[in-house]
Amino acid sequence: MIRRILFTAAVALAAASTQAAIYTFEPQHTQGVISWNHLGFANPTAQFNNVAGTLDFDQADPSRSSVMVTIPLTLMSTGVADLNDDFKSADFFDWARFPTATFKSTRVEKGAAPNMLKVIGALNLHGAVRPVTLDVTLNRVGTNPRNNVPTVGFEAMATLKRSDFGLGLYVPQVSDEIRIHITAEAAEKNAYEQYLKAEAARAAAKKPKQ
Repeated sequence: MIRRILFTAAVALAAASTQAAIYTFEPQHTQGVISWNHLGFANPTAQFNNVAGTLDFDQADPSRSSVMVTIPLTLMSTGVADLNDDFKSADFFDWARFPTATFKSTRVEKGAAPNMLKVIGALNLHGAVRPVTLDVTLNRVGTNPRNNVPTVGFEAMATLKRSDFGLGLYVPQVSDEIRIHITAEAAEKNAYEQYLKAEAARAAAKKPKQ
């Protein structure tokens, strides 16, 4: 009887470990790079960071997963001050009116390889909502050895037309097509929150008392 109970508990635990879990994106290890063609001569880039959002990830069947993220456009940088000013202006992203962009998946499909997926969703950018498909490659699913938190890492690639979002200034001299490459690390939400609390308490304990 005891052996049967232990076996049932082990099966239940194994089943639970393969169920979907909510992950939160780690802002320090999630960033994106966009690139475009300038007059046929160069392919400049801009980088965005501090992506916030959640990933509902089903390791047993990743096609049942979903994702929702918010991108703070006001933190996007080209590394060139004048170009950053252009991005900020009403001629381009108009940060005063549209400080963020959001992406919410509508479905996930299996890709050409076991570690590849197609994530289809809606991108809300510059007041326009358009469908976008991300080609996703899972880098690793496992436990982060630095904090012992279950973690998912992946790369996502997409190509879109900026004119679809009312951002078509200087087309075709500056390419309409924009390439996006996102690298992301998402940690299991509950465990990650506990880790952050523990780190905050450890840091507070080290502060000298006044």
